[in-house]
Amino acid sequence: MYRYLIKPILFLGDPEWIHYFVFGLIRRLHKVPGVPFLIRSIYHISHPKLEKKLFGITFNNPVGLAAGFDKDAKLYQELSNFGFGFIEIGTLTPKPQTGNPKKRLFRLPEDHGLINRMGFNNEGVEAVIPRLKKNKNIIIGGNIGKNKITPNEKAVDDYVYCFKTLYPYVDYFVVNVSSPNTPNLRELQDKKPLTNLLNTLQEINQANKKPKPILLKIAPDLSNEELLDIIKIVKTTHTAGVIATNTSIKLNGLKSSNKSQIGGISGKPLNLRSTQVIRFLSEKSQKAFPIIGVGGIHDPNDAIEKLNAGADLIQLYTGFVYEGPGLVKRINKALIN
Repeated sequence: MYRYLIKPILFLGDPEWIHYFVFGLIRRLHKVPGVPFLIRSIYHISHPKLEKKLFGITFNNPVGLAAGFDKDAKLYQELSNFGFGFIEIGTLTPKPQTGNPKKRLFRLPEDHGLINRMGFNNEGVEAVIPRLKKNKNIIIGGNIGKNKITPNEKAVDDYVYCFKTLYPYVDYFVVNVSSPNTPNLRELQDKKPLTNLLNTLQEINQANKKPKPILLKIAPDLSNEELLDIIKIVKTTHTAGVIATNTSIKLNGLKSSNKSQIGGISGKPLNLRSTQVIRFLSEKSQKAFPIIGVGGIHDPNDAIEKLNAGADLIQLYTGFVYEGPGLVKRINKALIN
């Protein structure tokens, strides 16, 4: 029903406006007595085959919602009812920021993808804390970044601030140095600044009684040499794992009219490259660390392909937009079978 009735209507409007419209609709529906239970009964699947223990956390199923969908932790409770095993919020920055000028989100309908240049628009890390305090046993990842106005030489301070602020309220952290939409951010993926950043966070992390997993989210546009550097950095800094991958700025062969827009490409066009990166990291590291696979998962076969390539968990974003909430259930049913 979603693909043939609801999606065609939603796709008539501006993508960003529709995103917030749907947010409001989901929130209002969940205030109707019985609706949350009904949604869970439709979309949730529990089965021992789906359970995955990773980073000391037990995930009820391996399908998560990627960062960027619920940046400010406003809807994670409601979204979890659609069957996700975990929700990643953010990217969050120390100070609130409006992001890049609109229009900044574009559909690629013929390619089943999106282009975004959002620019870490969020309300600031402190704004999400009252919402996270209401969490009822949902596994939450905290994706953190730096403010646009913060120079790279002071970027560590932004990540440290977000890390300390979020620490009591999330189950794992994601260091985002791979978004293409914040000027010079990807320079932090270089060996020296990235090692310094991860070591600094780990030092703070290990000072706590119960250190939390810190993961690194990387770009799909890294060369094999750069990916080998990532493997070394992850090992030497004792980073818990890698999220592969963020959006791409290098994909070719797009057919949609919006293909020339500046920004990061997600969805089906990213599928092959993200799987290649997952496989490369898994094989070259000899599975030395867990990988969360994200990028172009639009059906159960895409999910299984990511897992077979070496991913331990997967995340949805653009596939959730194009295929609807039933995609989570279809993937989990396929994994059981």
